[in-house]
Amino acid sequence: MPFYYQIDSSTVAGRRTADRLVALRDHLAQEVPPRSLNDSLLLATWNIREFDSAAYGDRLEEALYYIAEIVSHFDLVAIQEVREDLKALDRVQRILGRWWKYVVTDVTEGTPGNRERMAFLYDGRKVRFGGLAGEVVVPPIEEKKKGQKTVYRPAEQLVRTPYLAGFQAGWFRFMLCTVHILFGESEAEDPKREAEIRKLAQFLAKRAKNPSSWSANIILLGDFNIFSHSDTTFRALTDAGFSIPQELQSLPATNTGKKARHYDQIAFLLDKATNMRLCKAGVFNFFETVFRDEKTAGTDDLPAYAADLRAVYDSKKRKKRFDEISEAKKQTYYRTYWRTHQMSDHLPMWVELKIDFGREYLVGRSKKPK
Repeated sequence: MPFYYQIDSSTVAGRRTADRLVALRDHLAQEVPPRSLNDSLLLATWNIREFDSAAYGDRLEEALYYIAEIVSHFDLVAIQEVREDLKALDRVQRILGRWWKYVVTDVTEGTPGNRERMAFLYDGRKVRFGGLAGEVVVPPIEEKKKGQKTVYRPAEQLVRTPYLAGFQAGWFRFMLCTVHILFGESEAEDPKREAEIRKLAQFLAKRAKNPSSWSANIILLGDFNIFSHSDTTFRALTDAGFSIPQELQSLPATNTGKKARHYDQIAFLLDKATNMRLCKAGVFNFFETVFRDEKTAGTDDLPAYAADLRAVYDSKKRKKRFDEISEAKKQTYYRTYWRTHQMSDHLPMWVELKIDFGREYLVGRSKKPK
């Protein structure tokens, strides 16, 4: 359980934080299976919007407690959009406890890269980091013409370099690769986005077949910016051999916008001898419990945060101040911008994986040799 001793119950914000944490814990308990020591692995992927930047004011300490509570219900979480300043990630780790650890990439330079990092945050009591970690670099393209020497042409890299790391939980040894694929031109069939997904999926599929690979089991997860499971961007994953179980394809969209988008995905490429199987899966909508709105939760929390919204809104150069805009615009600002920078505009997607292969191993060992 995360550490809550720094919540100040003498303040309105502190009492609200404690109250909502109780509700959030109950909500998570209803939707996410309990963690076990040996039987299963609870794995999640979550794009936490601009984690952390002050685009819409600093994240409230309250929001960091909510984020930590959600993370604590999983064993390992792949996080995208970690920014250059790691103070928010460090604060969440401290709330979770000293046994929680993370591995993180360096900053991706350039405008498209948005100065982002990618991270794996995991409970060291359950998950062991295997020592393998690196940003994926696509190898050069070989061009060979008859009677001429082979020419190596540099391959175009992904805008935000994917992050690959090796982990082990119980019997299950696997490589985890997290991505934040190019959004592009805001079109479902964006060719650059498809090219990034296809290039990476093919590279990893080839890597899995290499006898010297750290593991033949690869889980590819993160923000693919895929609009729909019928898009070519989605098929770019499956064409390379990755499997996305039907349980995952049947889940609700992971974005919080008006139009449903299946941006986040978890795909598997497993060795045939691996007995890992999917038990349960889900998408957790935290806005039903925290930073609520009338449409989603039947209760509007905007009045509780009006002073925070007003301070951020009025700090920008606008024609009207916060108190002068319509109630509808206040609601839009709260729902679409402010609260998604407190929590995120993506919902965490998770899977429960069976990782205790002991019985299958013993059954195999008990059979008489031919």
